[in-house]
Amino acid sequence: MLRFFQALTPREDKFFGLFDAHAKTLVLGAEALRDLLSGATPVEEGCRRIVSHEDEADQIAREVLVSVRRSFITPFDRGDIKDLIGQLDDAIDQMQKTAKAITMFEVDRFEPHMRQMGDIILRCAELTVEAVGLLAEMRDKSARINAIAEAITKLEEQADEITDAGLKVLFLAHRDGNAMSYIIGNEIYDHLEKVVDRFEDVANRISGIVIEQV
Repeated sequence: MLRFFQALTPREDKFFGLFDAHAKTLVLGAEALRDLLSGATPVEEGCRRIVSHEDEADQIAREVLVSVRRSFITPFDRGDIKDLIGQLDDAIDQMQKTAKAITMFEVDRFEPHMRQMGDIILRCAELTVEAVGLLAEMRDKSARINAIAEAITKLEEQADEITDAGLKVLFLAHRDGNAMSYIIGNEIYDHLEKVVDRFEDVANRISGIVIEQV
């Protein structure tokens, strides 16, 4: 009955544009993080870029929450809208936390496995922006959206394996030496892994919305 009513009533489709704008900040943040980890940009510049994109994402998230309160008819459930924008925001917030940890511990060199994590994070962001861009056509694009969600889940599993391998290398390098270097490296891996986890959360939320709406 609710779907029938929604089909007959004009919707506030601006939400799709806001979701898309927010998802694009994730790509920009992920590019900055990848460049930082690969050494393509200095640490200070990379962290500054991530923080800047996180600020932009926060502004978009606030606009979504205000619009939810002011809109009579939304494209899908209000709770799902708030959850989705919250989880999108969590992804770039976690990138910002990673940059904060890098700055706090004065890390200026990154292990090969950390650089691989940067590549995976960027790929997750690219897939996320594609999935979000298909939400306005979810009834016709549900198969592709579900395929993207599955791809992000596989990337999360790959990220777990890379983290385990990186921690092993880190342990072997420092087990007879500087324990603090291992602790700091472990902290950075933990933050990077959580970024990927947040993208998987977004993928799962999008899949849930599609299941409810299609």
